[in-house]
Amino acid sequence: MEIKYSLSNDTWDEKELEAIDRVVKSNRFTMGEEVRTYEKKFAEHFGAEYAVMSNSGSSANLLAVSALVYSGRLHRGDEVIVPAVSWSTTYFPLEQCGLKARLVDIDCKTLNMDLDKLEEAVTENVKAVFAVNLLGNPNDFKRLQEICEKYDLILIEDNCESMGAKYQNKHAGTFGVMGTFSTFYSHHLCTMEGGVTVTDDEELYHYLLSIRTHGWTRQLPKSSSLYEKNDNEFYESFQFIMPGYNLRPVEMEAAIGIEQIKKLDSFIKIRRDNAEIFKKRMAEEDRFYTQQETGEASWFGFALILKEKYSGNREKFIEALRGAGIEVRPIVAGNFARQPAFQYMNASISGNLANADYIHENGFFVGNHSIPMENQIQLLIEVLKSVR
Repeated sequence: MEIKYSLSNDTWDEKELEAIDRVVKSNRFTMGEEVRTYEKKFAEHFGAEYAVMSNSGSSANLLAVSALVYSGRLHRGDEVIVPAVSWSTTYFPLEQCGLKARLVDIDCKTLNMDLDKLEEAVTENVKAVFAVNLLGNPNDFKRLQEICEKYDLILIEDNCESMGAKYQNKHAGTFGVMGTFSTFYSHHLCTMEGGVTVTDDEELYHYLLSIRTHGWTRQLPKSSSLYEKNDNEFYESFQFIMPGYNLRPVEMEAAIGIEQIKKLDSFIKIRRDNAEIFKKRMAEEDRFYTQQETGEASWFGFALILKEKYSGNREKFIEALRGAGIEVRPIVAGNFARQPAFQYMNASISGNLANADYIHENGFFVGNHSIPMENQIQLLIEVLKSVR
């Protein structure tokens, strides 16, 4: 089957290929100067003090959660509120670090956490909120920050699907004490694999640096409050201060990222232009809800949810779309409490997850690209209209 409307597009040109060639010629492939340069440019672009690149957005989440535990800001057994709809590695680092995910329902319009239900879910054991900006859509951070301040909760952001999104002219991913980004090949910025964790907190930054590379001291500055470094370089070569991981990126990914970030603003503008076309054309098809934008979304993809009158008919549309060469996926992982992996997690559910269940059974999404896609949207509308 020929793919006529793919989930993502190739945004590379000769600049990315030249960057790869530069790394090959340097004969330095593991984390080094390219990574440091990319981190600096990334932090500057998003208005953060510090950025730490890792080998994936999933690892960026693991780094952020681990840093909160090792720094003593969260403790094993603490509960962390998460939306019921997200990618698996929003939840798994909580389990892996001995924390307890507490799932709350989503808002069917925005697809982000229902903030009324979030507030209802707060107990004396809840110490943090891991907010997810789903499919490019920011949360209502004004309200979310008010709730976190009211109950003294730490706010962290999984912004892996929402690079370039803004709320009140501030980048999503920079509202919490840490925020995470993904640069997987199908995302807004494409470095093959890759992730970034940003923070304004110097202590957390140092934890991120150590945890990323085995928990050793080598990347820590001499002035770090985490550990008093020995002047003997040999002594510090393999000195470990916490149980870390090997989450290092490679130079090639960072070199590509340096070129990609120059293009990011233009990519986001095109994605927003595509979204305006999508919303206008979807007004012709009255059987679906589409995602309601909060702030300025960066439109990772286009979600479609069958209205109640047509619920239960998703498979007809999926079959037609695939038959026409249109790639289609569930809305992220749907209701994660219904995933088989959930049985292995020490997690809880607050209230019911009716909206998450509804989109689990009646929702799907198609891609958005960093190039104009009026023709693909035209095909999408034609296929949807053909289903009766």
